[in-house]
Amino acid sequence: MAQDWQLSELLENLHADVQHKLTTVRKSFKHSVVKGDGAENVWVDLFNQYLPERYRASRAFVVDSQNQFSEQIDVVIYDRQYSPFIFHYAEQLIIPAESVYAVFEVKQTLNKQHIDAARKKVASVRELHRTSLPIPHAGGVHPPRELIGIIGGLLALENELKISNKLMGHLENDQADKGMLNIGCAADDCFFYYDNDHQRMQVMQHKKATTAFLFELLSQLQKCGTVPMIDIHAYGKWLE
Repeated sequence: MAQDWQLSELLENLHADVQHKLTTVRKSFKHSVVKGDGAENVWVDLFNQYLPERYRASRAFVVDSQNQFSEQIDVVIYDRQYSPFIFHYAEQLIIPAESVYAVFEVKQTLNKQHIDAARKKVASVRELHRTSLPIPHAGGVHPPRELIGIIGGLLALENELKISNKLMGHLENDQADKGMLNIGCAADDCFFYYDNDHQRMQVMQHKKATTAFLFELLSQLQKCGTVPMIDIHAYGKWLE
């Protein structure tokens, strides 16, 4: 007997669930730190539930083989299939730069101040050094994989910049800028992404903004391919 389900209803419920959780966090938690942690957890849970198993999402710092660290990142999406090590230290997660697919800043509202803060966090990850080794296979050796472009974004519940052109003006940035945002979402109003085909930012008002954003993120992750083979010895030299 066929189930009486509708795909449109399932997608609507997904968006409504995330928006409800973010709204509850904002209204129920008075302390700003607790409120921030709660919102981060909502997004982390969403990614860990709906992204393929090869990806994992967590709050974390990112480190490179030259002993440089990023700022603390609210949500890091990283590889768990090929990453050889993830550090757990003093209740903090530290992820090697080579393993990172995407980084996000999480705020209650989407505005210019928070866009600038997200750019700063994203740049602190993209500036890190990443290694890439040749990949052995049955027929020989593949050359080192080209480094993926780390996705950077901003996640929020509400959009303070309701006028699309105003939001667009704050988001537009040079592609060469290390703090450029590729994607983001305000759950109550819209999602945005950089359209590589047309070389410009797109801001899309949407009744199911969270679900539409998730689909766009999945598409961008697919285009990233697989993270490079990490040079373990580059990190191991710090044992000396």
